[in-house]
Amino acid sequence: QVQLVESGGGLVQAGGSLRLSCAASGRILSTYAMGWFRQAPGKEREFVAGIGWNPGSTLYADSVKGRFSISRDTAKNTMYLQMNSLIPEDTAVYYCAGSAYSGVVSTSGYNYWGQGTQVTVSS
Repeated sequence: QVQLVESGGGLVQAGGSLRLSCAASGRILSTYAMGWFRQAPGKEREFVAGIGWNPGSTLYADSVKGRFSISRDTAKNTMYLQMNSLIPEDTAVYYCAGSAYSGVVSTSGYNYWGQGTQVTVSS
């Protein structure tokens, strides 16, 4: 059974950085495309970043482009989201997810989800 567990969230001041981790069970990181989503209170869950089969194949939402970086370490079975220059609008619960298809930005395209980790950016 596939399990995804996020960690690394917390409270940070605007302009600061955080690195989120997504620890995976099984071989999902080497067989699935992976993504990060986030959901702020009262808003729909939205795509943040994705990484495909090719480690160089990454995709970012316009709102985080140039500030966030997605990567994965298949040897450690872990995916990361490096978040720099954080702003209050980045405050949300962040989820990692796995998809059988690369380049997917909709939640419906992801089969596996973690439980989420809270990121709060203070102004």
